[in-house]
Amino acid sequence: MLGYFVQWGVYQRGYHVKNIDTSGSAAKLTHINYAFGNVQNGQCAIGDSYADYDRFYQAGESVDGVADTWDAGALRGSFNQLRKLKKKYPHLKVLFSFGGWTWSGGFGQAAQNPAAFADSCYRLVEDPRWADVFDGIDIDWEYPNACGLTCDTSGPAAFRNVMSALRSRFGSGNLVTAAITADGTDGGKIDAADYAGAAQYVDWYNVMTYDFFGAWAAQGPTAPHSPLTSYDGIPIGGFHSDNAIQKLKSKGVPASKLLLGIGFYGRGWTGVTQAAPGGTATGPAPGTYEQGIEDYKVLKTRCPATGTVAGTAYAYCGGQWWSYDTPSTIGGKMSYSKNQGLGGAFFWELSGDTTNGELLTAMKNGLG
Repeated sequence: MLGYFVQWGVYQRGYHVKNIDTSGSAAKLTHINYAFGNVQNGQCAIGDSYADYDRFYQAGESVDGVADTWDAGALRGSFNQLRKLKKKYPHLKVLFSFGGWTWSGGFGQAAQNPAAFADSCYRLVEDPRWADVFDGIDIDWEYPNACGLTCDTSGPAAFRNVMSALRSRFGSGNLVTAAITADGTDGGKIDAADYAGAAQYVDWYNVMTYDFFGAWAAQGPTAPHSPLTSYDGIPIGGFHSDNAIQKLKSKGVPASKLLLGIGFYGRGWTGVTQAAPGGTATGPAPGTYEQGIEDYKVLKTRCPATGTVAGTAYAYCGGQWWSYDTPSTIGGKMSYSKNQGLGGAFFWELSGDTTNGELLTAMKNGLG
């Protein structure tokens, strides 16, 4: 049971490491991925030093009720809070995630010298100031030999080579994982890189089985962003979670190394006139931080679910159409994960849940 904690959550969202504890989530999680570190000049790099290890936490904001200090060499920021969280919950493992949608542009250069890249990552993750905080590394390369925010042309073997170098450098005593595409269409992103060949080097893959559809297609058709299965009228055939899982398994990736991804947010459109999926729209629905996307904790009451499709929920309210997972649909997805023999499940990301962690609770109950 793995959840992402986002570095930028400490700003507008006001979501800190302490919230993982007070929500009851820390006791239910086994792993936390800290997102993100950057990839620059062929190396792993700190993305936001203030949030990571410099921000001063007052006693009331701190996991253990003890304020940070300005003593020379003292660790602060989220890294220190994670250290305190691990002290309170010794079972927790924390991984440092690198890349993500915004910071994946540097992986192409990193792939030109995988050993040097891996060494830089090891030195950063195992920096003496916070070596006890992290139990391994997670690579969120969006996407090897395919297009994300930028297009990567490093070839089909690059991902395998990078993961091999990371495993060599980090050794068997650290976790080495990756978040990977869920595009199982023919000639799509799974086909673009050697995920099967790299599987021997990773402890598991976080399969990003969400964001299949969204208001980047501003006029619609409205469609659920995290369909578990296909359904009549799906805008792109094969664009669903089960297809990704089956494709990875058919390529030889062990099911036990695959985690099913759950989004703790919805994606939505406005100017919609029909409640069922497949309607037209005039643009992305308004969102708190970004148009077309909203946290589950907000949508739960602002636009409650009115139906289900393909194992996920949708909601129609006041001309807006949203899709998101609920405790009920998460239960179904966890049953699927168990039936497929998957290694578990993960989610993006902690701040989207309710203050009492109801989505994570549904995941935990569903996995048993």
